[in-house]
Amino acid sequence: MYKKILVPLDGSTLAECVIPHIKIIAKAANSKVQLISVAEPIEIPTRGKIALSDDDLKQINSDAQKNLHNYLASIKSSLKRSGIVASAIVLTGKPAESLVNYIENNDIDLIIMATHGRSGITKWFWGSIAEKVLRAVNVPVLLIKTSSSDAD
Repeated sequence: MYKKILVPLDGSTLAECVIPHIKIIAKAANSKVQLISVAEPIEIPTRGKIALSDDDLKQINSDAQKNLHNYLASIKSSLKRSGIVASAIVLTGKPAESLVNYIENNDIDLIIMATHGRSGITKWFWGSIAEKVLRAVNVPVLLIKTSSSDAD
């Protein structure tokens, strides 16, 4: 069945709409859950006097990674209280590419992730990490569409 479930989370309440589904599926299948976030490095071009030093950028990126680790740790604790074994991973890079690379190099049986359900020009403009992952991997993907009330 699904021994290892991957759950991409970005720190938003929209992405967290998957958590109730994870609890049901992981318990029923006795699965291990891997929570994953991707810290996209901030790169700021320098112009005139409005610039950050390399040390400033390193600190900002380091803080972002620490925040994601703390965030995933809190979700992991919540799952543990529900009797689910979970681990947390923070990657660095472009979200879609990093997720696809991780999935391809690990034995993932199921991916559960949120989608905003955008269409038309909004989807074209912003793109969709969920869609990129769905199209790139050979693993079952359960997409949970967020409700419009989740977006508020």
